[in-house]
Amino acid sequence: MSNPNLIALSEAGVSVWLDDLSRERLESGNLVQLINELSVVGVTTNPTIFAGALSKGTAYDKQVAELAERGASVDQAVREITTADVRHACDVFRATWEATDGLDGRVSLEVDPRLAHDTDGTAAEAQELWKAVDRPNLMVKIPATVAGLPAITKALAEGISVNVTLIFSVERYRAVMDAFLEGLEQAKANGHDLSKIASVASFFVSRVDSEVDKRIGALGTPEAEALRGQAAIANARLAYAAYEDVFASPRWTALAEAGARPQRPLWASTGVKDPAYSDTRYVDELVAPGVVNTMPEKTLHAVADHGKITGDTVTGTAESAQEVFDALADAGIDLDDVFAVLETEGVDKFEKSWAELLETVTDQLGRAKG
Repeated sequence: MSNPNLIALSEAGVSVWLDDLSRERLESGNLVQLINELSVVGVTTNPTIFAGALSKGTAYDKQVAELAERGASVDQAVREITTADVRHACDVFRATWEATDGLDGRVSLEVDPRLAHDTDGTAAEAQELWKAVDRPNLMVKIPATVAGLPAITKALAEGISVNVTLIFSVERYRAVMDAFLEGLEQAKANGHDLSKIASVASFFVSRVDSEVDKRIGALGTPEAEALRGQAAIANARLAYAAYEDVFASPRWTALAEAGARPQRPLWASTGVKDPAYSDTRYVDELVAPGVVNTMPEKTLHAVADHGKITGDTVTGTAESAQEVFDALADAGIDLDDVFAVLETEGVDKFEKSWAELLETVTDQLGRAKG
């Protein structure tokens, strides 16, 4: 039976996606169970998730042995292993994709994070991944770096569905939405069916509190301490207000009339980092129509067990959210620097995970060769 908390979340307009994927999860039937029991309608992956999956168990041994016998390079092996999992997941979600007319049932696969500052390389890899997976419910993840923005436009212009990742600031989010609109305008000019192109904008949440709270602790003032734990939710609520603004514009209306769908906000990094906070706060406090919340399995089960879903907790909160930001600035928190640091750290973490993934596959190929 489906869980009432997750049903309530879905009925409030939030698409529940799982932030995890592994071959074991696919082959054991666990993913299907989460779809049936916890209202999961999509999956996101990233280099850290794949690095963890490849380092555990024996689920990949057979494919690694076949790759080793063929003499595949490490990069080829990583590509084939990850696209195989994503293709399988796309097939698992095919019924959801069809039932929601392509809104959900989406599976995301990220471009090589080493390309985060390479526009042409990112755009080329997005095309390669799109062709390699060869499933209409795939989303290619592209980071919202300065170099990533034109790559997002290029991918969308070719009819590729895109999950824009590593968004931290509302300013960068507006640039992402502009890249999305430009991509759809080019896709229309290229003759693509806009109704077939989907996109989400992954706005990272918990990491904002982690960085801001650290700085609040360093300041140590009563004014700063009073703002602990408020930055991330305020930031996401301001992002939602920006989304409402852009997708009510005449520019968007013209695309919608041509069949386009809006780029939905996606709340990412929703696992709580600070044990002092409720483990469901980045779900309970960010309920709004037309958004996605992608959760680690631990958070998903916490919401199922004791989430407090009370309807829309975002719409109309922009003014109070801005007051939080103004107070943070007055207390001495440089939010522009916070977001710059988080983006740099985000890219670095994914590059490190990618290096770990390559190292793991190198070792596995070596053992398979004997």
